[in-house]
Order: sequence, then structure tokens, then C-alpha cells
Amino acid sequence: MAREPREGGRGGREREQGDELVDKLVTINRVAKVVKGGRRFAFAALVVVGDQKGRVGYGAGKAREVPEAIRKATERARRNMIRVPMKEGRTLHHDAVGRFGAGEVVVRAAEAGTGIIAGGPIRAVFESLGVSDVVAKSLGTRNPHNMIKAAFDALERASSPRQVAARRGKKTFELFGRREQSETEAANV
Repeated sequence: MAREPREGGRGGREREQGDELVDKLVTINRVAKVVKGGRRFAFAALVVVGDQKGRVGYGAGKAREVPEAIRKATERARRNMIRVPMKEGRTLHHDAVGRFGAGEVVVRAAEAGTGIIAGGPIRAVFESLGVSDVVAKSLGTRNPHNMIKAAFDALERASSPRQVAARRGKKTFELFGRREQSETEAANV
């Protein structure tokens, strides 16, 4: 049995919602259940939802009809949203590596003007998140579900300087103060 090409791989489908959420259809897969009378077909959809201001979520839905599968996936994505700290509203604060199953996703902060350099499903995550400058590489798997889960693992590991300072029991300026002191000491010598 030949596999049908996946839909939505390039660009996918994009919709604006009333509460300013953007949902991107990452993939639709037709699946079959073999029963006594033949095959029963259903559709599995993978959707990424974000507000383009630092919140993003993903969801998978399965139903007999495509629109119903997309609706279920979108509902799950809205329920599973996470907040990601962003630097200057355009990139991440630091590099991160996320893993899920055989998949590994490396996410790197980038200079202004770099754009989103990421392939397939990971690009949909960053577009929905609102990140405009980032470099990402997927290693180990091409399965869209595992790629997105690994990307979310990396994003959940991301933290802002404020969060790091709070975890260490310090003030934010204390984290960066040493570098400035060493530079002034080097200039005085």
C-alpha cells in the first residue's frame, strides 16, 4: 500500500482567532483501521497555537472528518499552552537542547535580522510564538510529532535572567555585575 503525501508540510494552514491566537496546521495524516467490511479511514491533525507574544501550545486531534480533527487538535493546543521568556521580544535568552524519543532539537538565539532558520514543524512553533530571530536544527527524527515535542522540551528549559536570579536568590544586576567590574579593572591596569 502506497503512502499518501502529507498535507500542510510547507507553510501549512494559518488562521487568526478572536482572542488573537494564531493556529498553524502542521500536518494531517490519513490513518486506516481494518474492519470486517474493509477499511475505516480517519484523519489525525497536528496543530500549533500561539499568541505571537511569548505563549505557544501544540495539540493532536483525530476524527473521521478533517475539520473535526483540526478542531480537536486546536482545543488541545489551547489547553496546553506554555509561556516562553523572550529577549527584546524577538529571540530567546540562550541556547537550549530539547529531547523527545529519538528526536533532538537544538535551538539557538540569533542576532537581529537573522529571521527564523528552522525546518518544517519547528518553524510553525516559532512563528506562533512570535520569535523573529532564531536558529533551530532537528536531529534524529523527521516525525513531526516528536520534533514538536522536542522543541517544546527545549522551550520549557529556556529561562530569563530574572528567573535565574530569583532561583539563585540574587538580583538581576548581580548576575551581570562581575563582567562589568572585570572590564573596568582590566582597563585600569
